[in-house]
Formats: sequence, structure tokens, C-alpha cells
Amino acid sequence: MKIGELAKRSGLAASAIRFYESKGLLKAASRQSNGYRDYPPEALSLLSIIMDAQQAGFTLDEIKRLLPTDAAVWRHAELMTALRDKVADIEVLEARLAQSKAHIQSLMALIDAKPDDMDCQANAARVLASLGAGREQPD
Repeated sequence: MKIGELAKRSGLAASAIRFYESKGLLKAASRQSNGYRDYPPEALSLLSIIMDAQQAGFTLDEIKRLLPTDAAVWRHAELMTALRDKVADIEVLEARLAQSKAHIQSLMALIDAKPDDMDCQANAARVLASLGAGREQPD
């Protein structure tokens, strides 16, 4: 299949397909007599795997290491280890995000707790003093 058809069917730009090919993620396509690239049908499946892996947070280098040289022969143990490692990375990120969210929500509550008779400048000073007090280290 020509690159235009592969691009249309995969939803990728032809330049992205050429990029994946140049990075070794996609085997170099054979060339027709007119110089056009001719991709095998399995290129579509491989592009789908690459896009899904990127969406899951894998880098192109990680994807390249995990892709088999023959699409029919996957390195099961290595693939499962990489997937477990990525899940662990995501869990660490989730914990950081939850902590950041809680911090922001606390800050919002602190700002929102402005006494009715306090102007914004005084409230900002109150919030900043409160934040600074929470970070002071005992001697």
C-alpha cells in the first residue's frame, strides 16, 4: 500500500510515517519502480501499536526496544516487564498529581476563607504568611 493510503487508514500524516520509518520503528518500505514507498498490510497494525504505546506514555526509544523484528514473535517477558514498569511510573505520577491537587485545593480554601471585612491585599498577605508558616523548619 502506498504511503497516502497508509496515512489515510492510520490517521497519521505521511510525514509521521516517514519519521517512524527513519527512526527504525517501521521497517523501510520497499520501493516501486517510480520510487513510491510500498508498505505491507501489517504496517497499519504496527502503526496502531506505536500510536497506542505513545498514548500510554512510552517514548519512541522504549517502543523501538520492545517491538519485535518479526511481528509474529513478541518477547513476552520483556514486554510484560516494560508494561509493569510503565504502570508503576503512572502510579507514581498519579500520587504526585493527587498531592498537587490536594495542595491546590488547600490553597483555594485558604484564599476563599477571606474574612468579609478584609481587602484582597491583606488577604494575600494572610495567605502568604500562612504558607510560609507551614514551611518553616524547626531549629
